[in-house]
Formats: sequence, structure tokens, C-alpha cells
Amino acid sequence: MPAPGIDAVLFDCDGVLADSEAIANTIIAEDLTARGWPMTGREAEHRFLGLSLPMMAPMIAARIAIPDDWALAMTMRIVGAMATEVVPIPGSAGAIAAVRAMGLGHAVGSNSSRAELAAKLARLGLDGIFDGRVVSYEDVAAGKPAPDIWLRCAALVGVEPARCVVIEDSVTGVRAGRAAGMRVLGYAPNGAAAALAAEGAEPFARMDALADIIGGMIADRRGA
Repeated sequence: MPAPGIDAVLFDCDGVLADSEAIANTIIAEDLTARGWPMTGREAEHRFLGLSLPMMAPMIAARIAIPDDWALAMTMRIVGAMATEVVPIPGSAGAIAAVRAMGLGHAVGSNSSRAELAAKLARLGLDGIFDGRVVSYEDVAAGKPAPDIWLRCAALVGVEPARCVVIEDSVTGVRAGRAAGMRVLGYAPNGAAAALAAEGAEPFARMDALADIIGGMIADRRGA
């Protein structure tokens, strides 16, 4: 188990900072429906939550025919939508501000492409906040649930993995954080707490509560 206390907070993006899941999943569902696999945005989220588009492609190709460049084409469509439509998760800006005020390292790690991740962070005004400490699945050998993204984030902030806490909302992301040897807080505003807890996360339901949770971890660190 990680040591008590933390020195860095590593944020997932989709569903943690950016309210982007519905946008991306609607685009994916519409595309798959047109190709002969009827699907709603909610069904797409259930099937693919936390997965990168290249990870989705073979799963989809086992069911219906898709072109070789399907993941790239979807990336371009999603990037365009994120640049104009995405909004922040309520309370996320305050959570980031609190982490910075506490003097903790901070980074973003996502199974999104570089282009998609950059579009979301720019739209939310967060691109400068993380100052290059942003990791896409394209920056590592393997995306989540492998630990590579979170280990790269830890390296960028200069903190040992056991002194990092990951903020995640998907089983895939929780598995990645735990595989990296990190403490994981599972953001579960809509009933996913049990699933995240089963993977080793500590669930919480309100992003505006994160500052107090992190503050408690700081107190643990000082008492360790």
C-alpha cells in the first residue's frame, strides 16, 4: 500500500475535469449506428468508458466492419466538438486551485489523443495551469489500464508514485492508478462508487469536496 500522505495530485481529464463523456460517446454512437450497430450515447459510455479510441477499434471491428483509419477519423470529429462544446465538471476548477494552493505537484493523464486532450484543456482554460505536465496515451507505450500514463505523470512532477494520488472516474483508470502503486480517489457522482471501490479506489461523490479530502491527506503526511 502507498505510504500515508501525498506530494502530488494527478487528474484524469474526461469525467473529472471535462464534462466530455456525453459529447464523445454521442459521436461514437452515431457513427456505429450508421454502420449497422445501433447504439445510444449511454450505451457507448457503458461499453467504452475509459478506453482510448485505438483500444475500442478492435472491439468494434469484431462486431462490424470499420475502416482502418476509424480511430483517427473519430479523433478528428471529437477534437472539433471538444473545442467548442465541452464544459468543466462542476467544482473541478476549485479543486485544481486548492491543489495548487497546497503546493502539491499536479498533472493530467488521459486515454485521449494529444489533439483531443489539448482541445479540451484549451477550451477549459487549463492548458497553462498544467504547464506541459499533460500525458496522452500517445506519449507512452501503453494507455490505461496499464500504469504507464500515471508513472509518466509522476516523473513529470518529480514525485515518487507512492506519494501521488490519482483522481479517476472509470474502472480502467482506477486499475491504471493502482497498477502504478498510487492511491486512487474515485469520483463517482452517479452511482459508480461500488465498482470503483472494488478496484481499490476511495470513492467520493462531489468534486467540491476534493479540497477537504486532499487536506486530510496533507494532515496524514505531516503526522507520518
